[in-house]
Amino acid sequence: MPTPRFLTLDDVAEILNVSWSQAYALVRRKELIAIQIGGRGQWRVEVDELERFIQQKYAEARAGTVPAEDAAAESASEASTTT
Repeated sequence: MPTPRFLTLDDVAEILNVSWSQAYALVRRKELIAIQIGGRGQWRVEVDELERFIQQKYAEARAGTVPAEDAAAESASEASTTT
């Protein structure tokens, strides 16, 4: 059987070892690009897109960069613990 081109959010969550809600949040924030299929609007993520996302996260980790919204939350958290 050939390798599937698309994954469900359940598949993505399992691969990334996160919950379905966390996988869906990545899609909503457009960190992970997905498409909606069918009348119920089920999400599908292309295998190559998931691999790109994983490689991007590794590159960010190597560079020590933090996405803007994470940095803002981190700063707010640090400010609240120092006051």
